[in-house]
Formats: sequence, C-alpha cells, structure tokens
Amino acid sequence: MAQTVTPPRGMRDFLPAEKARREHALGVIRGVYAAHGFDEIETPVMEDSSRLHAGLGGDNEKLAFAVMKRGLGEAELSAAAAAGDPLSLADLGLRYDLTVPLARFYATHRAALPPVFRSIQIAPVWRAERPQKGRYRQFVQCDIDIIGDATPLAELELLTATVATLDALGLAGCTIRLNDRRILAGILAAWGVPAELRERALITVDKLDKIGVDGVAAELVETGAVAAPDAVVEALHGLTTADWHLHDGVAPPPAWLDLDAYAELRALREALPGAAIEFDPTLVRGMGYYTGTIFEIAHPEFGYSLGGGGRYDGMIGRFLGQEVPACGFSIGFERIVDLLELRDAGRPRAVVLVHDGAVPAERLLAIKRELVASGVRVRLERRVKNFRALLDRVTADGFDAFASVTAETADASALEFRELGE
Repeated sequence: MAQTVTPPRGMRDFLPAEKARREHALGVIRGVYAAHGFDEIETPVMEDSSRLHAGLGGDNEKLAFAVMKRGLGEAELSAAAAAGDPLSLADLGLRYDLTVPLARFYATHRAALPPVFRSIQIAPVWRAERPQKGRYRQFVQCDIDIIGDATPLAELELLTATVATLDALGLAGCTIRLNDRRILAGILAAWGVPAELRERALITVDKLDKIGVDGVAAELVETGAVAAPDAVVEALHGLTTADWHLHDGVAPPPAWLDLDAYAELRALREALPGAAIEFDPTLVRGMGYYTGTIFEIAHPEFGYSLGGGGRYDGMIGRFLGQEVPACGFSIGFERIVDLLELRDAGRPRAVVLVHDGAVPAERLLAIKRELVASGVRVRLERRVKNFRALLDRVTADGFDAFASVTAETADASALEFRELGE
C-alpha cells in the first residue's frame, strides 16, 4: 500500500496559486518598506550556535534547531550523553528570528554601512514549535530595523512604515499597542518582585491573554515572584484599563509609572495622529533583548498579535564591544496573509492557449512569444475531453482568459479570448 507523502510536521508546501498570492503580498510589503527608505539585506539561514544561545532570544532559544558538527565519533557522542549536554554536539543552528542575525550582520559590515542603517529582511526562520493552527516550524518574517538612531524618530519611522504597509495590504481595523520596558520594571518593583526573578515574572505576565488575571497571579506566587496574589489581581485589573490620561496634571500618577517612558510614548502617539495607537502597560513582548519601547499589532477579530517589535539597544554591543542603538518592527506574515483580499492592480494579464494536437510546436511558441513580449503571462494547455475541468483548474491557478489555437490560427492577432470565471 502506498504511504501518504507529506512535508515535515509543521512545514508546508504551496501550490502555484497560493505561492503567487504570497509573493504578491510580499511584493506589496517590500515596496512600501523600500518607499520609506529601507534597504533589503540577506543573511545566512544558519548562525553559530553560540550566538543563537547567547541569552538574547528568550524562550525562542529553547526552540532553535541545532546542526550537529560533522564527523562526530562515538567518544564525542558518549561524552555529550554523559554530561547531559546535547548542544555541545552542535556548532551551528537554524535562525529562530531575524534580529540576532541582523546584529551579527551589522557587527560584521559596520564599516560599509551608513551611520543610521535602515534594513529590510524578509526570509524564513525555523522554530521547534508544537504545530497548531497559525503556528508553524518554518515561517516567513518581514522585518524592518533602524540601527544607529537613539532618538524617538526611529520608532516613528518604524511605526509609520508599518501603518502604511497594513493600509497597502488592505488590512483594516488594526491597532498598535505601545508600552516600555521601563514601565514594566516599575510595575514589578511595585509588586516587590526580586530583581533575580523579574525576567521570569515578565514571561508570566506575557501569558495574560492566555491564562487570565487569576492565572498570572497564581503563577507569580508559584514561582516565588510575589507573596500574595490578591494585590496582583487588583493591580492587573487596573492595568488592563489604563489609558493615555495617567499623568494629565489632574490626579497623581500611579506609583509604578515611569514618567519619562510614559511621556515618550505619548509623544509617539501625538506624532502619529492618523494611527490607532493604544497604551497597554501589560504588553511584554517575549524577547529578552528589548530595552525600551515595545509595540504590537492587534486586530479585534483575533486573540493573537499580528506583529510587533521594539528597541533593543543592548544587543549589538554583545557582538561589537560597544553600544549601538537599535529598534525594529516585524510583521507576522503567516498570520496576516490568509486575512488579505489582495488587489490585482499591477498584476500582468494571464491567459491560457488551448491548442489542438495538430498545431505545429513552432507556431505555438511563436504565438506565445508574441504575447509574452506584450507583457502577458501565457500558459499552453492541450485540449482535453473534460474541457470544463481544464478551465476550472486554470481559473484556480489565477488565469484571466483563454483562447483556442487551431491549425488555422496564424498568429496572436487571430486569437479570440474569452474571460474565465464568468
């Protein structure tokens, strides 16, 4: 009995119509990013294992696919097993995001780059996730980053380009949620979380949309981050209703609010009056490398983020030996591509030439060359008995019209096209 042949778990094949749809969306994203002054780069799919496990990627480091060293012998395998350290057998790994490779790229090529470098990276990444709807082991990320600008202008450029991209994709109803790591630090300090447990506590707070207020409070107590859950429950309820009026000169601001960070967030919002921007003090972003402003794209119909990013001023210094400010924003391509009703503007007309077996090949190719030269996409299909099935298939593949080619058809001017899908 023949076995079912499928891609590796958590990875996918794409049929021509879906591939074309994805590439069209990626083209829209690239075009908007480029129009806003960003330049596209490319980095290897693998990085040194030590870089991928340098404590910068948070929980994603645990999901990295390791690549074993070549030529390992029994002694090395036995030593790794005895030490309980399988990672010692790997010297490379598949990238789990595009930010760590970008930091390495900048450290490598800094002398050839401008003082403020605006990059585009659109490429696949790999994580050993538990596959489920909307979550894959191989997926595409669409990142823009600004390196070398410590001012809020970097955040404003990223937010502006991202909002413009969402508009160009026709994805309406999105909101950008803003927060700052300094505000999160103030919240944890107000709860009395010990310094050594704060990163762990942030991982718990980041689960708020999954396990709820009571679940977060219970886990914080379980991990020893807080002593009593009641005060945390009350505080979290207050945080979920926070807005842009916490420091308006009327009432005193909350004790946990970092006033400098909050003022910077308000300035970002005021500089983008046409964008839907909310303040969310419970927004964490799971990556451990964020140092300041953080942001996410939310949509009212979905309980998960459609993208996000933030400022990560400390990362490049780990590679370069000196601090370099950096900030980035990533669109969750796999999550949004299925939501899009992409416009066909700019797509070339696509036609099918249905030919009889008696038509000489050289004439078919001559007609095809003539149409292609005029900017039309052309496919040749031999006429079959089930003509309706053929038309249904090419319609699903994105073709617009068809014409019959017979032995009497002299050139492209003699073709009579009929629209598909009508």
